[in-house]
Amino acid sequence: MKLIVGLGNPGRRYRGTRHNVGWEVISRLARRAGITVDEDEGFSEVGRGSIKGIRVLLARPQTYVNVSGAAVRDLRRRHRVSPQDIIVVVDDLDLPLGRIRLRPGGSAGGHNGLKSIIDALGTTEFPRLRVGIGRPPAGIDPAEHVLTRFGPDEQAALDGALERAAEALEVAVVSGIAAAMNRFNAKTRQDEDSARE
Repeated sequence: MKLIVGLGNPGRRYRGTRHNVGWEVISRLARRAGITVDEDEGFSEVGRGSIKGIRVLLARPQTYVNVSGAAVRDLRRRHRVSPQDIIVVVDDLDLPLGRIRLRPGGSAGGHNGLKSIIDALGTTEFPRLRVGIGRPPAGIDPAEHVLTRFGPDEQAALDGALERAAEALEVAVVSGIAAAMNRFNAKTRQDEDSARE
């Protein structure tokens, strides 16, 4: 079984914010897979199902992003999942809006939610999918930026990223993280065109 966890902050005031993009990816993946994520389990809201015959548990921790470790540790214990079978979906300030990046493990990279999970699991060796939310404008604190909502001019890029992220997770579940990295970590045509200008 694969455990796919999307990070986000609970409560209506955080709905649609940049920090909650992990929840949005889980919602998109759930729709594609025909899974309903509405069951309370420990510190998380979960949904069970399968992707091309492989069992998956989709989870949205109901803890704040920066203390997500307790929820992930709880799910790992309940379902006896190895860290390598957990994929964590997080927002990333350092990736442009619309970009996604998969990694098989590594440091928290400044993301407090990942740091909390690393501390709780006692390992950095779990896959993660980062979804670009873009850097804040000059003079805006990054901690404030992650709590802002996406503007109307950002919706198309966001929607494309959510769709690619859900597809990347499907590939990771079925074919492995390396196959998903090879396919989805490449720069998009738009990135290449922007670099030429």
